[in-house]
Amino acid sequence: MKTLFGGVYAPSTIGTLLREFTFGHARQLESVLRHHLSALCDRVDLLPGAEAGAFIDIDSLLRPVYGHAKQGASYGHTKIAGKQVLRMGLSPLAATISTDTAAPVIAGMRLRAGKSASGKGAARMVAQAISTARAAGVTGQILVRGDSAYGTAAVVAACRRSGARFSLVLAKNPAVAAAIEAIPEEAWTPVRYPGAVRDPDTGAWISDAEVAEIPYTAFTSTRQPVTARLIVRRVKDARHLDALFPVWRYHPFFTDSTEAVTQADITHRRHAIIETVFADLIDGPLAHLPSGRFGANSAWILCAAITHNLLRATGVIAGKDQAVARGATVRRKMVNIPARLARPQRRPVLHLPTHWPWAHTWLQLWRNTIGGIRQHPPPQAAPA
Repeated sequence: MKTLFGGVYAPSTIGTLLREFTFGHARQLESVLRHHLSALCDRVDLLPGAEAGAFIDIDSLLRPVYGHAKQGASYGHTKIAGKQVLRMGLSPLAATISTDTAAPVIAGMRLRAGKSASGKGAARMVAQAISTARAAGVTGQILVRGDSAYGTAAVVAACRRSGARFSLVLAKNPAVAAAIEAIPEEAWTPVRYPGAVRDPDTGAWISDAEVAEIPYTAFTSTRQPVTARLIVRRVKDARHLDALFPVWRYHPFFTDSTEAVTQADITHRRHAIIETVFADLIDGPLAHLPSGRFGANSAWILCAAITHNLLRATGVIAGKDQAVARGATVRRKMVNIPARLARPQRRPVLHLPTHWPWAHTWLQLWRNTIGGIRQHPPPQAAPA
């Protein structure tokens, strides 16, 4: 067991350790997260296809708290069932790295007060995430994706300084609205989404969504305006389906990607993959922020990020579908398994359940980790 665990500590001991963390300690632990991910990628192929390109997604969430003693807890905006509400909580900011074939891993995470603006600290987070991606072995082009909270001059400048491309939603303003109005009607192209069908006569896609692009110069009030592509997706407004003329809703984003307009729109919409990371964290360590101290909770979410990356590495080593499975699935099949530890002749033996459907996958994980360090025999199945 010493190969697996250096010691087993009580939850109260972990709480005592976390309460010693200050803001500076949390920043040091954030550096540990980045270096740990880089070292993990040296040993495990966490980002297959990174030589062709990778995606960095940045977003924030609001985790509710209910005690008045939580440091940093304040009311912030969040969306529940499609409606904006005020909720008391803490707001972590996260950046993930993924590829076309790899599940996202966490490159950076930082806890903030609940009332913090979503884009606070985003430029620094993006710059560090790009540096982490390069250290993790990403040699292809990096595309940074984010919603309207991150479509700022500071984030775009951070991307350009680091040699990355960007695909960021722009907040609606009169200049963006004027650019959208200037797009000619014949420039709109149907885009293939789930549910779209082909016209049997022309072979064109029939879809309620259409995309078009126009050159646009953003951040003209700053010293460094940026000219790139404004790609706009429009969909029919569900509230006016029976209108005499179609009523459209427009969703613009600003990008310097070189992809075709329809493919660039599909690539941008895959930014939602970061929500799967949030779902895994909420289903696990972020279900509850355990301490009343802000420093302790900051250390807790960084430990959760390191654990998430370890869990992703576990799935990759186990192979098959585990490489892209949800964190809860990997925990259920690879971690939370019924087993019995016996010591015949003072020799530890781990007995696994019989007729276990994931035995082969677990044994592959064993051979690629413990079996590679020492010549340990694989665990035996427990007698029925």
